[in-house]
Amino acid sequence: MKNKESRVGNMAVRDEIIKTLEENRGTYLSGEQLAKKLSVSRAAVWKAIRKLQEDGFAIEGVNNKGYKLAEDTDVLSVQGMAKYLDVECPVRLEVFRCINSTNLALRERTQEEEGLVLAAMEQTNGLGRLGRSFMSPANTGIYFSILLKPQIANQEVTLLTTIAAVAVCEAIEKYTDKKPQIKWVNDIFIDSHKVCGILTQAAFQMENLDPEYVIVGIGINLYMPTEGFGKELENIAGSVLQEQSGDIKNKILAETLNRYFYYYKNFAKKEFIAEYKKRSLVLGKGIRVVTKDGERKATALDIDDICHLLVEYEDGTRENLSTGEISIRLQ
Repeated sequence: MKNKESRVGNMAVRDEIIKTLEENRGTYLSGEQLAKKLSVSRAAVWKAIRKLQEDGFAIEGVNNKGYKLAEDTDVLSVQGMAKYLDVECPVRLEVFRCINSTNLALRERTQEEEGLVLAAMEQTNGLGRLGRSFMSPANTGIYFSILLKPQIANQEVTLLTTIAAVAVCEAIEKYTDKKPQIKWVNDIFIDSHKVCGILTQAAFQMENLDPEYVIVGIGINLYMPTEGFGKELENIAGSVLQEQSGDIKNKILAETLNRYFYYYKNFAKKEFIAEYKKRSLVLGKGIRVVTKDGERKATALDIDDICHLLVEYEDGTRENLSTGEISIRLQ
């Protein structure tokens, strides 16, 4: 029992120290100041600082000055995101250095209240659409999943993916000079390369088929992995940024959540539909509609209020596509 209490205490000290350093990013705080503020020993402060440094936090220590978190530190943390979250954003954050899959982990906790967000800097078993895997290397991206319990009809669940696509685009636009576009229905592209994938999973009530819970999983490639994305993805996957940018992980994840819950709380207005269409990569272009029966050439004409894609085939016939087993490719 004593060892357990010690581990909990050490974690609490670590969390409080990174919170304090985040609030004073770029400013030195003495070990004595930190120890007094947290009511712990100088040795406990030193141990917590060492552990934070091992976890990737760029904490500088200088004699007679103390410790400071470097302004260009780019490590995802609950404390780091807190500075950028809107006061009314109803989330409870947990951050992991490495996890098998944030979606899978969240599926084990669907009994908890809406707003739980699990985030990680690496996934060993990232999930993609149609049973594919999603490459999630360490320190180059952010991977997170949101637990929702929406009061909407089952045919509107797809719109929770639509909101995610818009929220990610708006977050990237706020903190970079990039102009992301959305490839229907759930991929974000920059300069013809995919930089973000979204996977929405839901459970439905037996009696009326309304959603019981929904998990929206989002993976964003912020930087290129050192060894690239591999041959299979080298012409497909890309990154938002080419160079390191200070605190960008915390900024983009927090702003994505801010924008997501703004649209979610105002779901009935469906303001996100116009924003989605504005950033569409496919509208007005030739595409290939891919089903289990093969491919058909078509032109993407419009996106309706439940995010169905209206296409016109070469023979003049039209169809409203829902997601399901259908994929599209640019011609």
